[in-house]
Amino acid sequence: MAKLSKKRRFIHPKRTVFGRIRAYFFAGILVTAPIGISLWITWGIIKFFDAQVVKLIPPQYNPETYLPITLPGLGLVLTIIVLTIVGWLAAGLMGRWLVRISGQVMASMPVVRNIYSAVKQIMETILAQKSNAFRHVVLFEYPRKGIWSMGFVTGATSGEVQNIIDADMINVFVPTTPNPTSGFLLFVPKKDVHYLNMSSEEGFKMLVSTGIVTPPDKRSDTQQKQPIIFTENVVRDPAIKQDTKD
Repeated sequence: MAKLSKKRRFIHPKRTVFGRIRAYFFAGILVTAPIGISLWITWGIIKFFDAQVVKLIPPQYNPETYLPITLPGLGLVLTIIVLTIVGWLAAGLMGRWLVRISGQVMASMPVVRNIYSAVKQIMETILAQKSNAFRHVVLFEYPRKGIWSMGFVTGATSGEVQNIIDADMINVFVPTTPNPTSGFLLFVPKKDVHYLNMSSEEGFKMLVSTGIVTPPDKRSDTQQKQPIIFTENVVRDPAIKQDTKD
């Protein structure tokens, strides 16, 4: 009897037909969902540019006028070409003069100048080749001690905010999950911020996926076994522990 009961412990119930179909269905979702969503977003971007740009082309210059079919992606290609030409012209002497004049005209408009200056400063900061904005992923305690949040460093704090605080501060943007386009700007003491080895792309993937997609720890095995952050204010030194036991 004892042998029979011992045998029964290792008998696994067979998967039903419905269970197999359910497993195959979810496996199919895991395979096709990333591809399908990527293609759907790409097609949406192409359609957006086609709808906004192609209608601005005069009929006599529109290649679709002379073709029996539409050309998907024509608006996106024309946008890239126009932006490249504008950048090439702006790099010249005449282009710099036109950019300066247009900037002065925009700055003289009462309502538009505030929007223009803010957008220009943001774009110059983000697109600058030497900019470190959003390149570092950090970990810090927020919204209270013992709870950790992940954010992106946008730069060193300056101006009035830094001058009234007696510690070195940095600007940290904490996106909301799963929509990273909104979030919170926090001024955090530099000494309370822990820099992570993951890239900004990996950090955004982790945020958008609500933690489902977790990037691997790139540190060595020895470093992975040694925690850097301690949740309690207790000295944790293996050598001290060993001496205490002895």
